Amino acid sequence: MGVIQRRNGGPLFIAEGDLVTERALAAGCEPVAVLCSEKGARRLAEFAPDYERYTFYATEELRRNVTGLGVPLEVISLFKRPEPDRADELLQRFRFGVFADNVDNPVNVGSIARNMAAMGWDALFLDDNSADPLARRALRVSMGNAFHVPHARVANTAEFVRAAADAGVATIALTPSTDAVPLRKVQLGDQRRLVVLGSERDGLPDEVLNACTLRVRIEMQEGIDSLNVAAASAVACYTLGK
Repeated sequence: MGVIQRRNGGPLFIAEGDLVTERALAAGCEPVAVLCSEKGARRLAEFAPDYERYTFYATEELRRNVTGLGVPLEVISLFKRPEPDRADELLQRFRFGVFADNVDNPVNVGSIARNMAAMGWDALFLDDNSADPLARRALRVSMGNAFHVPHARVANTAEFVRAAADAGVATIALTPSTDAVPLRKVQLGDQRRLVVLGSERDGLPDEVLNACTLRVRIEMQEGIDSLNVAAASAVACYTLGK
């Protein structure tokens, strides 16, 4: 279970809890091993008929130590990582997408994936500095909903955004800048769209801002300069997903 979760993903990932395990299996991910309690085994039997071939019973202490959470989860699973999507192929088929640039906190990436799944958005692009959507914490926060959102890595954010614009996609930089268009005033019709999110501290670099076709802001009360990036993604996906 001591798998290092790199930003670009290792060969395996960990699914914590029965719900995330169930959603990983439903997404077609191949299990390597599962640690569980007797209660967890009964739950596994509900959605994984052949669970016994890769499942091991473990004490509360062992399960607590494995997660490092202080909570002995009933089910802890290790899966083979699925083949990643190619950014160029995903670009051709998505309708509503999000690009996370320098969003390095897995909790934020997991929350973004969960928001996207809830709103029906169908592609998540990430630069090499952003966290792994299949990291432990990201999967836990997303409640396994990250499996519903195809994701791909991109080497150069600005170049990809320009390529998306050339393909007819509305590329929308989310920024607190006062000269940006208020989100509620954006009208895109049936045009495909890509919302570009930056780090919470620094936002999007000028190169990326200049590559986008629109700069959009979420209007807030005076004295409040920004939202958490995951909260901002929820507002943007809800507003622009109609």
